Amino acid sequence: MRNADSTEKFSATGWGLIAGNGRFPFLVLESARHQGIAMAVIAIKEEASPDLANLTQRIHWVSLGELSKTIDLLHQEGVTQAVMAGQVKHNKIFSAIRPDWKLAKLLVSLPKKNTDSLIGAIATLFLQPLLPEVGVLTQRSPDAREAADISYGLALARQIAAMDIGQTIVVSDSACVAVEAMEGTDETISRAARLAAGKPLAVIKVSKPAQDMRFDVPVIGLSTVEQMKAAGATVLAIDAGRTLLFDRAKLIEFADAAKIAIQAFAPVALAEINSVEATPVEPKSATLGTNKK
Repeated sequence: MRNADSTEKFSATGWGLIAGNGRFPFLVLESARHQGIAMAVIAIKEEASPDLANLTQRIHWVSLGELSKTIDLLHQEGVTQAVMAGQVKHNKIFSAIRPDWKLAKLLVSLPKKNTDSLIGAIATLFLQPLLPEVGVLTQRSPDAREAADISYGLALARQIAAMDIGQTIVVSDSACVAVEAMEGTDETISRAARLAAGKPLAVIKVSKPAQDMRFDVPVIGLSTVEQMKAAGATVLAIDAGRTLLFDRAKLIEFADAAKIAIQAFAPVALAEINSVEATPVEPKSATLGTNKK
């Protein structure tokens, strides 16, 4: 993946976007526009937001099963390079559509019936401004206590992410307060606040060692930092180059005002995670997370 300050240039013409659900397609369009790239959009009826039409006049709506029509439209728009942004639910791809002859032939030929096999484009190409580099992103750097919590938490979070359990943990005084499961980052922070009973918290969010940046990118938004402030969390650690910061300018501005430090760290490969044995760290407080009768 290119660095955010890369000087590599891309042709301003011939680009097409196949849009699924969520905010990802909007981010790709906006980022491409800032780089002087005008995209034709093929929006999937069953998934994409109607609001995409507010960002471009070159938009076409197709059903999930209309692969032949999609290809024809891309040719019609002069598209020579296409990217996919936004998810398409697996159950819709493989059960809820009526494929045309071209898609039916493709589905039969796939060795694995999953989204990654069907769609192979990389949308993060246009999102470099939203992917932070290594370093402190806020005015304030983590203090000694926060740095200790981050050091403990990063090692633990990477192990948990490698097992595909979750990608966020919350730490206080070198003790793990909460681990993300299916509830998501913001709810994990909220649960940690209830358990910590006023103790300062550190939030660590990492990518999976084999994170597929085409479809599943770790995201931090303004709501997460707002939740951190409400929970008494004072520091956020994330993976550099592998975490999307939605509304980055507003997010950093809010964090600075709330005295929350944010730092991005270099991601770690699976081989490095497996080679490091976890060293238990005794929590400084035996009361953290215990139920009081």
